[in-house]
Amino acid sequence: MTGLRIGAHVDQADPVAEAVARGGDLAQFFLGDPQSWKGPVIAYAGGAAALRAAAEAAGIDLYVHAPYLVNVASTNNRIRIPSRKILADQAAAAAEIGAKGLIVHGGHVLKDDDPQVGYENWCKTFERMSLPLPILIENTAGGDNAMARTLDRIGGLWEALAARVDMERIGFCLDTCHAHAGGEDLAGIVDRVKAITGRIDLVHANDSRDAFGSGADRHANFGTGAIDPDEIVAVAAAAGAPVVCETPGGVTGQSADIALLRARLPA
Repeated sequence: MTGLRIGAHVDQADPVAEAVARGGDLAQFFLGDPQSWKGPVIAYAGGAAALRAAAEAAGIDLYVHAPYLVNVASTNNRIRIPSRKILADQAAAAAEIGAKGLIVHGGHVLKDDDPQVGYENWCKTFERMSLPLPILIENTAGGDNAMARTLDRIGGLWEALAARVDMERIGFCLDTCHAHAGGEDLAGIVDRVKAITGRIDLVHANDSRDAFGSGADRHANFGTGAIDPDEIVAVAAAAGAPVVCETPGGVTGQSADIALLRARLPA
């Protein structure tokens, strides 16, 4: 049995019960509609305090994923400005429920934009925002001008941030499907990422329905997609960070993925 904390992305109504049903140690979920600009919503009966207490009682760690619409790198004011507000609101709500971290995609700039502008916008976001919990920037699968698709771009973003802001609560979430689809070889990727960011705080362990370098963000259960399950296990083992299975199939599919990781990861 591995000592790593492992769980899944689950429904937000009762993430503690969902984690327990899967035999997980943690639950990741949204606070509200991931495709909406509306503020965070605590769907759990009893609210934030009750959810925090239930998670502590069950020994379940909580992680919150920011809405997909958030893109603080954007050069479009109508996207960037509300993205900053939503990220700050999500961080406050996630801290209120005792979450270990808030995961957010790296975002992108427009096709003809200089990526340095995106790095600058990330710096301004953190300069103007309090961090009540760790903010974990996640690598993404697609986008030619994305901030976190390739390791080169992640390196540029981290260099810019490290020169401007306190990095203590700015971390990294490594998604195996996104790396594969983004054209980054999973072999040795943990060492390559750590050489840039110095840390990996969370792993999203996902198979990919699509081919290497496809740019498609479509997750699959282990052994049903294009990634050898042993590669996913190797990433999780090397990272030594908590693991979230963002795979399909509900309790049945995610329980099987969690069980595979537990069986194959070193103690």
